[in-house]
Amino acid sequence: MNRKDGRAADERRPLKITPRYLDYAEGSTLVELGKTRVLVAVSLTPGVPRHMQGKRSGWLMAEYNLLPRSTTSRTQRERFKLGGRTQEVQRFLGRAFRAAVDLEMLPNQTIVIDADVIQADGGTRVAAILGGYAALVQLFDDLVKEGKLDDWPLAEFAAISLGWAGGEDILLDLNASEDEKVFADLTVVGTADGQIIEIHGGGEGQPVPRRVYEQMVELGLRQIPELVAEIHKQLAGGVS
Repeated sequence: MNRKDGRAADERRPLKITPRYLDYAEGSTLVELGKTRVLVAVSLTPGVPRHMQGKRSGWLMAEYNLLPRSTTSRTQRERFKLGGRTQEVQRFLGRAFRAAVDLEMLPNQTIVIDADVIQADGGTRVAAILGGYAALVQLFDDLVKEGKLDDWPLAEFAAISLGWAGGEDILLDLNASEDEKVFADLTVVGTADGQIIEIHGGGEGQPVPRRVYEQMVELGLRQIPELVAEIHKQLAGGVS
């Protein structure tokens, strides 16, 4: 399958991280993944939800929204009730981030990760995870420097999307037009040392051969250390 932007099948889109994008959030990032742009803010607030009260652990939750003109036609604001896709993405993000953060090191505190999609061209949940990771690094780096944390609570992790276009064609880092055409799509979330946090997705209209599924997962996991390294390089002021 030829890609309109000229990328090779196993080539990622350019990633740009702009840290400290907001003045008031404990951590924030504008992440640009190709034409997809997501603004991520991390807040640390005292207290935990009712279901966590009395426990030794803190809590983490994620909120995700598509802004009205992030898409080719205007998306309605979800003022009173979240749509099914929004709820599903929020749960996905929350699970991924909670798996990567040692919340016992933050007792009676809640981390809120807000991901607002400014422009959507595929991979918005991937961009939210990459930007959220970068924003969490800022938060925890400040807490360590201020003497409020003795150890580092965050695993090195990242995410990537993949699609199966039929035959032997596996595409890395799908844009929106590719996502609409593939027979299967996955989002792979993993750690830099090769552990799996979550694999989300599956066939679109037909079963996925097991060998293809396994190849997609393996290709995705191979990208994670490179993505983590790239994020840290840009946080340190390096050029991508």
